[in-house]
Amino acid sequence: MFWFRESLPGVEIAFTDRAGGSSEGPYDSLNLGSAGGDSMANVVANHAAVARELGVEGLHSMSQVHGSLVVEADTLRADGSGTVPECDALVSTVRELGLLVRVADCVPVLLADVDAGVVGAAHAGRVGMVGGVVEAAVERMTASGAARIRAWVGPRACGRCYELPEEMVAAVEAAVPGTRSVTPWGTPAVDVGLGVVSQLKALGVEVHDVGADVCTIEDERFFSYRRQGSASGRFGGVVVLR
Repeated sequence: MFWFRESLPGVEIAFTDRAGGSSEGPYDSLNLGSAGGDSMANVVANHAAVARELGVEGLHSMSQVHGSLVVEADTLRADGSGTVPECDALVSTVRELGLLVRVADCVPVLLADVDAGVVGAAHAGRVGMVGGVVEAAVERMTASGAARIRAWVGPRACGRCYELPEEMVAAVEAAVPGTRSVTPWGTPAVDVGLGVVSQLKALGVEVHDVGADVCTIEDERFFSYRRQGSASGRFGGVVVLR
């Protein structure tokens, strides 16, 4: 269920894998997203299973749209079955509230300032990274009192596998320098994870890049849109302020 889990004084961080859920077929088995075609009953059951393991009432998720909008998560529904906000980052000052970001190649970012009592979760794909979702999440946390933010960056498509047309690569590199990469077969690619990490560090955030050595496209422990296509599930990152 958990590929990575860390309990620290005041905060818990977790990134899920595909094991330990109720879904079948290409969504086997801990699919946390409904966009790919899995049944909502399975998704809700999977959310509940993760919430139980973390000891929280529910997981507060978002309808992610590759933007940069940040929403306060204090009053969101605590399960996967109701209306959730259309945004790409959540922040909260409420304890025992599980904030969930769902991904299948994009970069999941979990944020915390325990002393200030504020946490966040962000979904940073290529478009969101260029559009400033990382900066927006940090800015909202700072407005809530955060001064020493730590970030945990999870599994994502690696730079050598995230192939894109040259014009897209050039545009991303112009917006976030240092993201240009190349595939093993010599075609242009982008390292979104490296870009996100550089953005966080530029903002003075302490970064723990726990997903640096894995690739969701290559590693079948994770869902991958590029590997599986539209019938791909979603794994997730969860942060809880304790």
